[in-house]
Amino acid sequence: MINFIVCDDIKQYREMVERVIDTYMMKNKIEYKTHIFKDYDSEFMKIIESRLSFKIYILDIEAPTKSGIDIARIIRNKDVDSVLIFLTGHQELGHVVMKNDFLFLSYINKFDNCEERLINSIDKALQIFKIKKIIRFKDNGTFYTIPQDDILYITRDSVDRKCIIVTDYNEFKVSKSLSELEEMVNDNFVKTHRACIMNKKRILTFSKSQKQVTFDNGMTSDLVSTRFDKELK
Repeated sequence: MINFIVCDDIKQYREMVERVIDTYMMKNKIEYKTHIFKDYDSEFMKIIESRLSFKIYILDIEAPTKSGIDIARIIRNKDVDSVLIFLTGHQELGHVVMKNDFLFLSYINKFDNCEERLINSIDKALQIFKIKKIIRFKDNGTFYTIPQDDILYITRDSVDRKCIIVTDYNEFKVSKSLSELEEMVNDNFVKTHRACIMNKKRILTFSKSQKQVTFDNGMTSDLVSTRFDKELK
């Protein structure tokens, strides 16, 4: 899932950015979520700390309590993979952004062909993310784009006859078979049960006696059978 994190203290620009994102993303049928803020507050800081996938930050330079430049510095200290887009009326501050070497994608002037440049920037951001290790497929008209590192495990629900892809932030129920999904993922995934494959990179501990796995985010799973537990030793 693509996560857009937008901050602007002016409602007009927040609505414009959200409209551009919706128009572009719905046309391309890519799963996404937009997080809208009018200030760099505590909720915004939680987003920075979160394990959300594919973050695209669209940042205003000036907000009521903090500078977008300071926020970009905080983001880059924790995360070098997210995309940074500056959207501002302060064109004169461009040299400050350049000097800080934030590895940003674009610096857009709100008063200079803003919407078109924002669309081009979103397009470039998605092209950047294509080189990541992801699984991408279409299911019932929806395109799913999920980073493999975000997946804890994938299991089959025998009642709904669907597979559940469990990540840090969501569970996706899809009509794909477990064998189909197993072919999409890389060698970090091992079979631990006839109805489950797990991301061994995300496993913190494995208790053989309890047949339980603990993942690095604290979640646990008992989808481990004796037949397959040798894969986890």
